[in-house]
Amino acid sequence: MNSFLAFILRSLIAAPTAVSVWLVAFFAFDQTFPLSGVIGVSAGIITFWVSGAVMKSRFLKRHGLSRKEYAYIEKNLDEAKGKLSRLHKALMSIRHMPSLKERVQFIRVTRKIYRLTKKEPKRFYLAERFYFSHLDSAVELAEKYVFLSSQPKMTMELEHSLRDTRKTLQELTAFVEKDLYDVIAEDIDQLHFEIDVAKHSIKTLQESRKNADESRRIK
Repeated sequence: MNSFLAFILRSLIAAPTAVSVWLVAFFAFDQTFPLSGVIGVSAGIITFWVSGAVMKSRFLKRHGLSRKEYAYIEKNLDEAKGKLSRLHKALMSIRHMPSLKERVQFIRVTRKIYRLTKKEPKRFYLAERFYFSHLDSAVELAEKYVFLSSQPKMTMELEHSLRDTRKTLQELTAFVEKDLYDVIAEDIDQLHFEIDVAKHSIKTLQESRKNADESRRIK
């Protein structure tokens, strides 16, 4: 649920309601100006709150989630947002140019997973391995690499550790890409199904036209 858009929509509903109630209270019921203002503002606040509750209820129903499930997912996504910020900052702070392309791809994949699960919270369950394992490992490795590479004196052991960390991050990228595939696997299966249906329809249409042409030739 886009919080900003939801806030704008609720405000667009609540503001006219507040003004309308104020006008009715002042002109129709002959209330004082201050009291009419209080009534109007109160009506706007109630409308804002009720519209928010209705929108959230519809959102949860559309995605097949209970309030408890959504609260659990939202909590984990909030935590993940901070981790992703740290991860992306660390990855872009690494000064190893040959691995830049891979690091940018890593960032893109992690952002894609987050955006998909933010937009459709139920997908979170398909990405639990990413949120509870791979993301934490990536943050720890990237930040450790940045820390070690910033040391003033580079020893053989330190260089070996940095190479090993880069290799591990590369391997982790493959796992995260698999996490993304798991998140969209159902969409891929659905696409294949729709392609098969379309191919069958095209084949049926072609056979019908062929039979029609043969019938006309026979006549």
